[in-house]
Amino acid sequence: MRDSGSRRAWGWYSLADVWAARVVADAGIRPGQLVIDLGAGTGALTAPLLATGARVIAVELHPGRARQLRDRFAGSAVTVVERDLATFRWPSRPFRVLANPPYEGATAMLRGLLDRRGGLVAADLVLPRAVALRSCARADAGRVRGFELSLGRSLPRSAFRPTPRVDSAVLVVRRRRR
Repeated sequence: MRDSGSRRAWGWYSLADVWAARVVADAGIRPGQLVIDLGAGTGALTAPLLATGARVIAVELHPGRARQLRDRFAGSAVTVVERDLATFRWPSRPFRVLANPPYEGATAMLRGLLDRRGGLVAADLVLPRAVALRSCARADAGRVRGFELSLGRSLPRSAFRPTPRVDSAVLVVRRRRR
């Protein structure tokens, strides 16, 4: 029986700062862009996103981590939203997503994100490698409309705490140009 209260039970793995900085650098975030950090945790991606000059919405369900985020980034261009990803209201204006969401439910989160295509311009998502590969295969088969999906940087298991049991990769999502 799994301990439903543990981070590993629901698949939340904190990304090491050096790897978070690499993921943000690969994404090419520009100053002033609105970026949503889904499953922000303790802010591993939030801090390097701020360094790019982005305006960040950090979405975190866990009350203690949301409080930590508010304290850590008080007075900066970060809005912390304490909410489940399933009930988060997406902005109507153009936005990007850069996230290391909990692995449990990653497929459903991705499906929901791509279904709400309104303002989504791009997303860079740290996911289990198998989920990222399946998503790319779905896109190659023409089952993802309006977006191009590709495999980005691979991340070793050592890039996370606790160490996940599966390999990870960045799924790169870009809106197709009309």
